[in-house]
Amino acid sequence: MAHPDLPVTVEDVRRAATLLEGVTERTPLAHSRALSRALGSEVYLKCENLQRAGSFKVRGAYVRMSQLSDEEKARGVVAASAGNHAQGVALAAAKLGIEARIYMPLGAALPKIAATQDHGAEVVLHGSTVDEALAEAQRFSDQTGAVFVHPFDHVDIIAGQGTIGLEIFDQLPTVDTVIAGVGGGGLLAGVSVAIKAKAREQGRDIRVIGVQAENAAAYPPSLAGDAIVTLSRVSTIADGIAVGRPGQLPFTVIRELADDVVTVSEDSLAQALIFMLERNKMVVEPAGAVGVAAILEGDLKESHPDLGNTVVLLSGGNIDPMLMLKVIQRGLSAAGRYMTVRMMLTDRPGELAQISQIIADLDANVTGVDHTRIGGSLSMGDVSITIDMETKGHEHCDQVIAELEAHGFHPVIAH
Repeated sequence: MAHPDLPVTVEDVRRAATLLEGVTERTPLAHSRALSRALGSEVYLKCENLQRAGSFKVRGAYVRMSQLSDEEKARGVVAASAGNHAQGVALAAAKLGIEARIYMPLGAALPKIAATQDHGAEVVLHGSTVDEALAEAQRFSDQTGAVFVHPFDHVDIIAGQGTIGLEIFDQLPTVDTVIAGVGGGGLLAGVSVAIKAKAREQGRDIRVIGVQAENAAAYPPSLAGDAIVTLSRVSTIADGIAVGRPGQLPFTVIRELADDVVTVSEDSLAQALIFMLERNKMVVEPAGAVGVAAILEGDLKESHPDLGNTVVLLSGGNIDPMLMLKVIQRGLSAAGRYMTVRMMLTDRPGELAQISQIIADLDANVTGVDHTRIGGSLSMGDVSITIDMETKGHEHCDQVIAELEAHGFHPVIAH
């Protein structure tokens, strides 16, 4: 069934694809045996982490900016982003000869700031969230006349992102399900328009499922109440989708076309990142790994049986190495492969040696020890000890804890 009243049509997406010829990469679609086993269906990865500027965002940015009039181009453009839209706008501006000013939230990843500047854009840090940076970018546009390039709430942006859907269908005509991350919704909206149109042409159904980080999930309540809900707070390692309010245009499309929007935990995001590194040899940022996280959590398979040939969109690979270190540690901990325990000891010779021997006998590997006699909660003669160790899974962690307890110690796992 066609949806003539939607703000974006498949014809818009096809025109966008023409504009992007020779500008963006036709990113590969790679089969993943490991994820196929996890889902019980064939899984393919649409690798937009290998796109120019490291994410899908350059598609929508270029389509939007390439259609500005000469007078608009002369006024320059302004945008706001945690990083990927910033780089997309900066790259598009460089190719089109347009001056660009980008607002990024304080604390934005340094590599994303540097990459945006390397494309020739001016970067201004403002606010603690993307929404605050967006408001400041809009204010600058109102004051100066610079054209505001919204990251997701514009017809051209949505159409540009939708070109991924056309590519997916060309690369895998038998696709049954497409899974994509959701922040403001431009990507999921565009892909939904393209995929659903292709499905209609074939006279069959193709599912489109969105995924949000559970601590930045405005779409589920918005869709449930049929009205946009603004979150009072967002907090997620997936900075690329840390958006507290859905875009009006994407929401209109997603409400009509998407089959579902699910959420994933922060621990699942961290584990997905490690999974992609270890099993698929892919560097993906947390926002780009939400679809993988949804598969690994297992709920998706239960709520949507018979997903068939499934394409997971890896939306970006721009991750700060410092964040990667933290995420890897969190992911290993969530998988039971890294454990930190704290315990109180009596300050007498041999206690630490005994603990070390217990851990060694169970084939866990100590990587760090913090041993202190000073602290407000410590009594005279007490010692606080914190031990970091490499373990081999949750069962192995339980064995270590049980053996320490059997020897009279009282370990507490630190999270």
